[in-house]
Amino acid sequence: MESHPQSLPLRDAHLPPPPAWWPPAPGWWLLFTLLLALVALGLFFRQRRHRRSRAWQALFDAADARESASARIATMSELLRRAAREVDANAVNLQGEDWLRFLDGKNPRGFVDGAGRALLDGAFRRDAGVEEADALAPVARARFLELMAGRR
Repeated sequence: MESHPQSLPLRDAHLPPPPAWWPPAPGWWLLFTLLLALVALGLFFRQRRHRRSRAWQALFDAADARESASARIATMSELLRRAAREVDANAVNLQGEDWLRFLDGKNPRGFVDGAGRALLDGAFRRDAGVEEADALAPVARARFLELMAGRR
């Protein structure tokens, strides 16, 4: 008796189904967690910087609420000196025109050729006018906040 090999029907190879998009592989979970932590950290530091900025604004505004113009100018000058010291320790030693040039920085802000000149002697004059202090306040406030934001 002759045996014939039994012929089996051959089928094509079946490919497995493509991987599902959910749930992601562990590496994607790790990446997502890392990104979430970085976003949370960024929001934390942004909120902290915003709170500090508001505190500095309140400090300057409280100093600007003094009664006499010469006291207002003296307080603004003191706050600018403190902020300048945070950025550059040698700024405390600057006097006169050098101090005003430091406050102007690379861009003219109105210290050398503007309302900022009141810082030179306005705190020591009895006749310092309210208009002089009012003109100095926004210039000094902007520079104060800029110096405090750029501190180390």
